[in-house]
Amino acid sequence: MSPVALVTGAAGAIGGRTVVALARAGWQVVALDRPDDDDRLPYAVAVPGRLEAVVAEAVAAAPPGRPGRPAAPPAVDGAVDGEAAVVAWPGDAAHLDAVAGAVAEAERRYGGLDAVVVAAGVIAGGVPSWELPVEQEAAVLEVDLAAVLVAARAGVPALLRRPVPRRGRFVAVASAAAVRGLPMLGAYCAAKAGVVGFVRALAVELGGTGVTANAVSPGSTDTPLLAESARLYGIEGAAVFAGQQPLGRLVEPGEVAAAIGFLLSDDAAAVTGANLAVDGGLSL
Repeated sequence: MSPVALVTGAAGAIGGRTVVALARAGWQVVALDRPDDDDRLPYAVAVPGRLEAVVAEAVAAAPPGRPGRPAAPPAVDGAVDGEAAVVAWPGDAAHLDAVAGAVAEAERRYGGLDAVVVAAGVIAGGVPSWELPVEQEAAVLEVDLAAVLVAARAGVPALLRRPVPRRGRFVAVASAAAVRGLPMLGAYCAAKAGVVGFVRALAVELGGTGVTANAVSPGSTDTPLLAESARLYGIEGAAVFAGQQPLGRLVEPGEVAAAIGFLLSDDAAAVTGANLAVDGGLSL
């Protein structure tokens, strides 16, 4: 039986690469992302059609003979025997009803849930913390931190509904900002530090259940979020951020997705409460 994952922020650069990588590895995935922009933020969050494009790419990447990807060409929606290897679930990752609905869909459609990946994220700043508009601060704390708690509240009970011996996984995308003070990004740093702290506590709470909890902390990664960071700092192009990483280049979203895939694998069964840096050395 194929394992089942819920990925939030699935239309984003890291979330999207994660969905495709999981489908390629034989997972069935409910891919959640918001269908519209967040009016509190000064930049576009949602890209029309992006979630559907990720799902289509993931269905095409699923190996022949696995659910959702037979040897023959799939139907337009990727359906096989009434189901699909990956399904889109429009919704706000910070809203409990939306995430709980996605969890229920995973259990209804695929029979259970084995992993929750929280990849939704936004950024705001460019001014001292005390000058950041309250609504932008609220958006950062809600999407980057509260959405992780929401995912645990909705998803962990489903992970625990799997019979013993179970191998559940909870992975949240944090940031090098969790351990490094970045000027004019105070709310973002606070939120990401909170993610790491929450994951550590969750790992202890899940001790002995067969479910692990971990964080992945990217550095400067080639994503639209980094492009927005460059705009906030008045920098011409995100490529400039490569200079602050010992690796000498930006991290690729697929490299972060690969680290997430490792934490979801059986090879990571003894890893819990960890904060895995995939940051090109930025946190050194």
